[in-house]
Amino acid sequence: MVGYRHAVTRLLLVRHGQSEWNAVGRWQGKADPELTDFGRQQAFHAAQRIGSVDVIVASPLVRAFETAQIISSQIGVGPIVIDPDLMERDAGEWEGLTRAEIDTEWPGYLGHDKWPPGYELHDELLVRTRAALDRIHAEYEGADVLVLTHGGVIGTLEVQHSEQWQRMPNLGGRVFVHHGDCLEIGERMVLVEDDEITIPDQI
Repeated sequence: MVGYRHAVTRLLLVRHGQSEWNAVGRWQGKADPELTDFGRQQAFHAAQRIGSVDVIVASPLVRAFETAQIISSQIGVGPIVIDPDLMERDAGEWEGLTRAEIDTEWPGYLGHDKWPPGYELHDELLVRTRAALDRIHAEYEGADVLVLTHGGVIGTLEVQHSEQWQRMPNLGGRVFVHHGDCLEIGERMVLVEDDEITIPDQI
């Protein structure tokens, strides 16, 4: 095993850049829309603020993997390790729908812990997410690891650590420290603000 500089494994979990469905307000789940040009610029700018990392691990969904690729090329760390258990929660029958469409078809569900068929519940998502982080720690113990994943994944871990649910912005993140026998929650951060980015008009 490669020796790293810490006795614990530091994990920076970051949500991917803006996707095509983020831009129009559609629930994604395990659907696989690509990044927008704005999302690619978010990843490019965020790379400058990542700091030193030893390893990059990503969800296989293209919005997370492409975000990882852009950051990897900017900071010179690779190859990217893929872990399917870092995928977003399955949104079941809400996949591809806007909040307005959900409210129309499932009135009273949003905000009241009521979910559609096929929706991946908190405990199910937590089990596979922890399994992924445990594997990362086992393989890269002592490393600083950048994990490109999804808002639902990060939010589930935050709630498990008694944090109030808050929407995670694109290229927002949360530090976790893996001690082997426990996972410690650290600071929340935003790596790039939307108003820092401009996309030139197409000629």
